Amino acid sequence: MLKGFKLSMLSLRIRIFLSMIVLIILASVLLASISIIQFKTEAKEYHQERLERKENAVKEHINYVLSTTTYPLTTDNLDLIFKDKIHELAHIHNIEINIYSLDGKLLKSSKETFSVDRAAPPIPKYILKLVRSSIEKRYVDIKTINGVKNRSSYTQIKDDKFKPLGVLNLPYLEDDGFYDKELNNFLIRLGQVYSFMLIVAFAIAYFLSSYITKSLKTISDRINETSFNQKNKKIVLEASSKEINLLIAAYNRMVDELEISAVKLAQSEREEAWREMAKQVAHEIKNPLTPMRLTVQSFQRRFSPEDPNIIQKMKDYSDTLIQQIDTMNAVASAFSNFASMPAQQNETLNVVEVVELTLDIFNEEHIIFEKESPEIISKIDRTQLIRIITNLVKNAIQSIPEGRQKRVAVTVTKRDNNVLITVEDNGIGIKPEDIIRIFEPKFTTKNSGMGLGLGIIKNIIENYKGTITFETEYGTGTKFTVSLPIINS
Repeated sequence: MLKGFKLSMLSLRIRIFLSMIVLIILASVLLASISIIQFKTEAKEYHQERLERKENAVKEHINYVLSTTTYPLTTDNLDLIFKDKIHELAHIHNIEINIYSLDGKLLKSSKETFSVDRAAPPIPKYILKLVRSSIEKRYVDIKTINGVKNRSSYTQIKDDKFKPLGVLNLPYLEDDGFYDKELNNFLIRLGQVYSFMLIVAFAIAYFLSSYITKSLKTISDRINETSFNQKNKKIVLEASSKEINLLIAAYNRMVDELEISAVKLAQSEREEAWREMAKQVAHEIKNPLTPMRLTVQSFQRRFSPEDPNIIQKMKDYSDTLIQQIDTMNAVASAFSNFASMPAQQNETLNVVEVVELTLDIFNEEHIIFEKESPEIISKIDRTQLIRIITNLVKNAIQSIPEGRQKRVAVTVTKRDNNVLITVEDNGIGIKPEDIIRIFEPKFTTKNSGMGLGLGIIKNIIENYKGTITFETEYGTGTKFTVSLPIINS
């Protein structure tokens, strides 16, 4: 126990270390990410504003040239107007200048090695369309070539009457060297700061973990010793932390409540055990009473001294009553020995014959019996097989509401190495919300009874490695299917 506690304390210290380290790393990553984004945003805004300033300066200079020229202000004359001026403008403003016609053909360029070349690449049509459709008659095209971002602005050149003459193009190459250098310096300083903070965090985490785990040792030992089956001791300790004192007070209250609950639970378990035993025994004794009552009633209705088969019928009625009495006797014997329900007394029998004989007890015309073959031999407890059939048939009869023509069909068939017994009725069926609870002990959909029957027969069937399933449609009926393996040895 002590070794486990030491490991848990070590684990706590490691978790504190890791938590603080993770927090510092997350903070550094977050700050670095924000800084990178901020630097890139500033660089983008700088280049955008710088291009706009150059463009405005060039446009003012061009407007001045247009206002002082002696040539008529037409698109065809732009080549002549800026023949000598374009290189001067490019040198003054330190930027390349290209002048295009309204349909995108190059008229004049400030490139030193570039003379007026009518075969030069024109402005793409989509850019011309964007320039014409914009409110400011301006468009900035941004492209990345070999990892370098290039901006190129396009704006209309107009005369003094605001009539478009051509398109001014200013290529601009972004140089982020200054911002990249500043960003690298910042990240280096940030790494140095957080490295120092990491060392400080290690020291703080060590002292913090020692402070927390010191008072937790006594509490941990006492909690490990706490048991529901014994009288537990309270913790007498004054910790230096308010939170630890609250934890100790909560533990001491729990010890008081645990002692009270243990006494109540022990008494409740004893009472519940006797109640469950009484209910189960009462249910198991009540089950045979219904067939016995039906047998006696049938005997009263059909008894006739002149009946030539009276001796055989008397024997059948007697055998039936004796079977049910034996069942009740077995239950009573089990209860007197304070044991479980009767143990399996397997015997080799004809399942079809036992089922048919069990149905004779009910003596009802609406009970229909069908069999695939007259004989299916298996080794099984006769009493428990009768209990399964009796319970399912009785439930089927009770599920049929008053006023509806009753019909209960019982079928015995053989599938592979299993005997299948189905009990189908045209009763009220099972509600969808009750389907998952149908085999629960104490659950019943009837107004009377304790809901133990289906749970008990399910246990019986599963003891034989069998299964019980059902299909139901609320308002139409239910079909239970019992599958029992055929045992021949």
